[in-house]
Amino acid sequence: MMHTPSSMVMGIVFAPLGLVLVFTAAITPQWREGQTRLGMAGSGSLLRLGVKGQGMGVKSGSVEALLLLRSDGLWESCLQVEHSELKQCWPVAGPYQRDPRVRLAQGLILTSLFLCSTGIVLACIGVRCWTDIPLRGVAATGGLLVVMAGLLSLTALGVYTHNLARLGMADPSQGINNPRFPQLSLRPAGSLYFGWLGACLQVLGGSALMFSFKRPRYPTCPSCPSCPGLPVCPACRSCPEIPIKSDTDVYEVSC
Repeated sequence: MMHTPSSMVMGIVFAPLGLVLVFTAAITPQWREGQTRLGMAGSGSLLRLGVKGQGMGVKSGSVEALLLLRSDGLWESCLQVEHSELKQCWPVAGPYQRDPRVRLAQGLILTSLFLCSTGIVLACIGVRCWTDIPLRGVAATGGLLVVMAGLLSLTALGVYTHNLARLGMADPSQGINNPRFPQLSLRPAGSLYFGWLGACLQVLGGSALMFSFKRPRYPTCPSCPSCPGLPVCPACRSCPEIPIKSDTDVYEVSC
């Protein structure tokens, strides 16, 4: 009885984990985040009224400094006031949405998810844990697709990380040109790290499946003395010239 090669087991475990992590990173709006303090004075501020509704009273005519937390993803952005439940999210729009680097990252991530899903399906068919003989070529093909998906994810993450502070800005030398968010400093957020980890797992899992393409080498069996053209295993174990181990099955074959 043949067992599933360890490389296939490693690939069939790492590849789905990588897919889940990359998918989680893609749908969460935390690729980059920043914070800024916003002064509120006088009346008529929608944000100030919202904060008052959350139980954070603001005295009339006073000046308060609120810490705003801004986060962006590939398809969604969010704004939250620190230490409150006041949070608003919206689909990405404006210069950030039209930025070619953001669009490139979106396309690469979508292609990566499709290739990785297809590769995992092929790998499951090729591994065939319910049978003794795996389809090594099919499993290796699935591994190749998973590796390609991991490389696409790494490319998207690299482009986004390299241009993180400049995405959505007409003039990279200036900050985010929005008077409502002065001096907004941006840094990598949690979803970006999930994506990096998932992409690395995709490459490792796909590589393990690709290495399973090579068939293992078994020791060469000696020839049957009575029939040199026949191998000893399992056809000629009944030959009197070949010692038979007690823990092996005996097959009667006339030489």
